[in-house]
Amino acid sequence: MPDIVNTEQAQAWNGPEGTHWARNQDRWNAVNEGFDEPLLDAAAVTGTTHRVLDLGCGSGQTTRRAALRAPRGNALGIDLSGPMLAEARARAEREGIANVSFVQGDAQVYPFEPGAFDAAISRFGVMFYADPVAAFGNVRRALRPGGRLAFVCPADAALNGGMAALASLRDLLPFGDLGRPGLPGMFSLASRDRVHGVLTAAGFTAVTVEPAQAPGTWGRDAADAADFLLGTGPGRHLMRQADAATRERARHALTEHVRSHRAEDGTVRLPSTSWLVTAVRPATPATAPGR
Repeated sequence: MPDIVNTEQAQAWNGPEGTHWARNQDRWNAVNEGFDEPLLDAAAVTGTTHRVLDLGCGSGQTTRRAALRAPRGNALGIDLSGPMLAEARARAEREGIANVSFVQGDAQVYPFEPGAFDAAISRFGVMFYADPVAAFGNVRRALRPGGRLAFVCPADAALNGGMAALASLRDLLPFGDLGRPGLPGMFSLASRDRVHGVLTAAGFTAVTVEPAQAPGTWGRDAADAADFLLGTGPGRHLMRQADAATRERARHALTEHVRSHRAEDGTVRLPSTSWLVTAVRPATPATAPGR
């Protein structure tokens, strides 16, 4: 594997976090897949010969869907997580998708072939870069002139289905700065101005940041959804700081909270609003740092 500069995230995604996501990939896809088609449309992945780069591809659902849209092209997924990439490769093989491949690496420094891709996409995979300007600058160089970048990232934590549900436990669990925009982690790009600033500094133009809404299925019933939410990274972080009695009260309170979000079939569906971001590698040479 090429050099890794984002060592803290590499440790997390090759440890408990990556194992959790690999084991629960179907559940995470059920939470997030409502953003897949809008993402691919925003990236203009419509040509049969398109070459697509999927950033932070995880278990590869968006990579495979991009490959299906470009049957005579190809899709490459990159991620830090060995456990999730193993699942991605297994899924692609079982589904018989031959024009897809996966590589373990750090998008900030990975030696992509210059101009090799028509589009770069990401579904909730670009918020964890140690140096986002450097990472997006590297992605820009991997795109052909005029190539498009499109990604989905969390907006305000209060509008994120899972975090909003966990926030109902504020009186029981110590939230602190969890979910605050701009801090390292999943809400590092929650500010529209920050997204514009990062991508402009990385040499992209025509940056747009628009809200996108999609419901996600979090569990087959209220108890199942509460257990899953408390097993996520933020949920585990909160529960580790509480004693056994408080954890039990929190589990009961969250179960009651999500019960009001049951669909007709009993599943729990939580609405979520994220940013759908697009940008373009300019056709003329850019003057961004790190070029």
